[in-house]
Amino acid sequence: MKIYGDFYSGNCYKVKLTCSLLSLSYDWEPVDILKGETLTESFLAMNPAGKIPVVETDCGEILTESNAIIYFLARDSHLWPSHTIDQARVLQWQFFEQYSHEPNIAVARFIKYYLNMPEHRLAEYQSKIKPGYRALDLMEKTLLHSPFLVGQFCSIADISLYAYTHVANQGGFDLDRYEGIKSWLKRMQLLDGFVTMDG
Repeated sequence: MKIYGDFYSGNCYKVKLTCSLLSLSYDWEPVDILKGETLTESFLAMNPAGKIPVVETDCGEILTESNAIIYFLARDSHLWPSHTIDQARVLQWQFFEQYSHEPNIAVARFIKYYLNMPEHRLAEYQSKIKPGYRALDLMEKTLLHSPFLVGQFCSIADISLYAYTHVANQGGFDLDRYEGIKSWLKRMQLLDGFVTMDG
């Protein structure tokens, strides 16, 4: 299996972390988004959307979209719950991550950390802070009372949300106010097979 990605992309990290937790082997193919490498003819042939990550399976199939990829990798593992209601709750969190969390927390991080806060994107950055905190507030309400987002065990919902939450400070978000989230981050880091974003 090949993973095409950027080490500091949270979406790519989801795939790498899932592989590590499941002891799945892969080859990493680095892609530099700032150099336009997702817009080359060869990359667009794999993913016309021009986005990372992209996974090429052992059978040569191409998969895109991080949450779809980690579902494919984890669907027969302990990271995917057996009860249908819990499966639906995992999907709830993953849809939340892509609709409410990532567009604010990840984009703020990209502008501040990747681009070094260019003046022409300052207003966009500022528009992401309030909804980003709303997303963190919602996570906190669950994680104050549950060790993981869906019950007692880690699932791909946690992987989806961990990826950009643990680096939210790089986007200017203060996590010190969130006791539930901070405890959850520590639990994630203690999982067998855990690997850091750049490790």
